[in-house]
This record gives sequence, C-alpha cells and structure tokens, in this order.
Amino acid sequence: MSQQYPQGQQPQGWGQQPPQWGGQPPAPKKSNAGKVIGFGCLGAVALLVVLGAVGMALGGTDSGSDTGSDGVLEVTASPSEGAAKEKAPEAEAEAPKGAEGDVKITACEVDSAMQWPSASLDVTNRSSKTSNYIVQVEFVDKDGTRLGEGTAALNNLAPGQVSKEKAQGLTQVSGKVECRVTKVTRYAS
Repeated sequence: MSQQYPQGQQPQGWGQQPPQWGGQPPAPKKSNAGKVIGFGCLGAVALLVVLGAVGMALGGTDSGSDTGSDGVLEVTASPSEGAAKEKAPEAEAEAPKGAEGDVKITACEVDSAMQWPSASLDVTNRSSKTSNYIVQVEFVDKDGTRLGEGTAALNNLAPGQVSKEKAQGLTQVSGKVECRVTKVTRYAS
C-alpha cells in the first residue's frame, strides 16, 4: 500500500522542500554560548589576579620587619598581640618602633544612626621614602571581646607627612567600644 500525495506535495521532512516566497530561508541564529563562557572565564581569571595581588600585599612578609629605606614591604604586629594587659609606665611613653609607630588613634566612636564603630587615625610617615599604608583596627568591648574590625588605606604619603584617616567598621555594635591597631603594613610607593 502506498499513500498518494497531491502533485508537488510530500510529507514534511522528506525530500527537498518546495521553494518559498522571498528566496532562501534565513540562516539559523548563532548561539552566544561561546561568548558567555569566554567572558565567564575571563572574569574568573581577573578575580584570581585581584585576590592574588591583595594576598601578596597583606601577608607576604614576617611580622615586625622594618626595612622602609629599601622599599621592602613592612609589617608590624600590634603590641596587643602577645603583650601583657598591663604595661609599664615607661613603655606607654615610648612610641612603638617600625610602621606601628606611624599610626596614632585620635578618636574611637560609634555612629549614633548606623551603630557602626570607627577609629580616627593620624598616620605619619617616619620612613625615608614615600610610602603606602594599610592599617587594620579592631573594635572591642570593655571585656576585650572583639565586636568588629575596620581598615584604612592610603597611598603616596611623603616622608614626614601626616594624613588623617578613618578606619570604618561595618558591624552594628551597641555601647562603648575601644579601638586597637592590630596590624600596619607600610611599603614604598
């Protein structure tokens, strides 16, 4: 048994299609999958480069080094790390050495509207070269419990120059807080 079709018509998908009005059918649309994958990979590589640069800037040296004259990264640990709670009177009068001594907390407060803590800082470049700084501050309550942290960063501070900066916390706190410098990174610009 065979089916018969009217002249010039065949079942769809069999043989050649009859010519249509307007000439050739439009070309199939191109997929954008290649572009999406390519830009996604490019974004991932860019993210890895940024994270690597930040990691190298923040943690590539020994704590306590002070070699600012030759442009090497300087990191100084805070006196609060491993130090006794009570200091001798002569120790308070003496400024910390290295990059830690370049930073002084001038105010520590909690914003009344946002409840975010902040520390006002005076950063003085005591090295012999123009330097960049990253200052990390922690906010603690009266018992010493850490409530949050903030960071201040500044670039191209000339030798002897002073800059007023603010380390802003982004965690809501209530009550009075104490501000402590936990880490200072200084390197030649």
